[in-house]
Amino acid sequence: MRTRTIMAGAALAAALAAGAARADPPVLVRHGTATQLHVQGKPMLLIAGELGNSSASSPVYMEPHWPRLRALNLNTVLAPIQWDMIEPREGQFDWSSVNTLIRSARANDLKIVVLWFGAYKNSMSTYVPEWVKRDATRFPRAQRPNGQGVEILSAHSPEMIAADARAFAALMAHIRATDERQHTVVMTQVENEIGMLPVARDYGPLAQAAWREPVPAALTRYLSEHRASLVPEMKQLWEDNGARTSGSWTELFGRGDAAEEVFTAWHYARFADALTRAGKAAYAMPMYVNVALNRPGRAPGEYPSGGPLPHLIDVWKAGAPSIDLLAPDIYFPNFTHIVDLYTRPDNPLFVPEANNADRFDVPANAFYAFGQKDAIGFGPFSIESIDAEANHPLGAAYGVLRQLSPYILDAQGTGRIAGFKPHALYDETLVYEPQVRTIGGYRFTVAFADIIAPKAGPDTGKAGGMIIQIGPEEYLVAGRGITVTAKPVGQGPALAGFATAEEGVFDAQGRWVRGRLLNGDQTHQGRHIRLNDEWQIQRIKLYRYD
Repeated sequence: MRTRTIMAGAALAAALAAGAARADPPVLVRHGTATQLHVQGKPMLLIAGELGNSSASSPVYMEPHWPRLRALNLNTVLAPIQWDMIEPREGQFDWSSVNTLIRSARANDLKIVVLWFGAYKNSMSTYVPEWVKRDATRFPRAQRPNGQGVEILSAHSPEMIAADARAFAALMAHIRATDERQHTVVMTQVENEIGMLPVARDYGPLAQAAWREPVPAALTRYLSEHRASLVPEMKQLWEDNGARTSGSWTELFGRGDAAEEVFTAWHYARFADALTRAGKAAYAMPMYVNVALNRPGRAPGEYPSGGPLPHLIDVWKAGAPSIDLLAPDIYFPNFTHIVDLYTRPDNPLFVPEANNADRFDVPANAFYAFGQKDAIGFGPFSIESIDAEANHPLGAAYGVLRQLSPYILDAQGTGRIAGFKPHALYDETLVYEPQVRTIGGYRFTVAFADIIAPKAGPDTGKAGGMIIQIGPEEYLVAGRGITVTAKPVGQGPALAGFATAEEGVFDAQGRWVRGRLLNGDQTHQGRHIRLNDEWQIQRIKLYRYD
């Protein structure tokens, strides 16, 4: 009896130890009004960068970059894993590239967001294995109206969907088997910038058959149930055609490109949902789809038609419920407008490609995304192209964000944080008027030019920052090129003063290390807080008086 008890206790201890080793996979968790990524039970900001498309395919090429990426203050790298490398022969998998990627990231204390380059990469099907490329009968191409094929696999092909889903599920199962203890891989992107080119939809035989079928009830039901909250373009398109709940694509959405793009979006969404379900069945972690945005004035097919574009978000939400979020790749200057469109209660913000890494306003965009939009993560493209540059502004900005991460995560979704940057229009026009936010008991005005002589200069577009409330009257002000004033709100004395203003840093243990105690000329005799052209943190305490 005693022997059985000891054995049972040992078995229980072993089971508990195994459970501890196999911590829950990364997951999205609500925090106030925000949604955050939790890794090994703790919230995490993805202070990230995305590798160039071919970089991760060569360990030799990547070897010198890993430590430099770490030195740039990244904590996460977005890295492609391509179908043609892991399944060169059908059913035979080669995991060497995946294993090397994970080992290299671990060695440099970096996390990985996997980018699955399967059937689609920037619309095209160039990353599929050769055995797929050569078998057009089994894996048919999409076609133009004249029957000419394009280098894009048809999303209407059951064989293609099944083959891609099997490979993706095998990848996720391998990641689980090799990484479920360490959680080096924290999120997964399903395909890359899905969309149809150079026309609005596929005209191949399978697509034509689908086009003749009625609009699926799942889509019309979603439109009806979410009518009040549909994006304006979709709401108008549907209602202009009578807001019907059954009928053909042209009956519900009119004739021409608009209906064809909705059709394309629905079938791409269903494809992506099938892959996501297969991947999560193997390893349930957060998964998203990214989007190549459309240029104003362009027709569907002149941009990748049917991707999760702003005017098609509702179609994707209806067609791909397994996907956790839709993530914009932003290469246009109107960053603040675009992130507004993708920050929704059902869609936390993640910006996997925030323009090229060397663009001047990328650091300020990161501060705005995390501070104003409660972003999960932010990563400019081709990050390894700048990692050899000493003292790069992005590295300095990321260094500040890493120091602030615990405070950002605690404040997101609570109203105790705000981000700022000059707004830019699509034509690059800079709107640099001061911005106002109320945080706690004070109303802050943030200017992007000198308050004494307010005039935009060549560096105004680089300015940005955030304010975080950490106590009743205590705040962290971080960024560069901003000037901050404060006024009390609510009952009590009507004027605000700065009790203290300190510059400093948070050390590796999270302790505040004070630099200069600022006053006099540095605060304009107590009138404002000013952050110069270096990315920095100031810790301030306010008080009220009459």
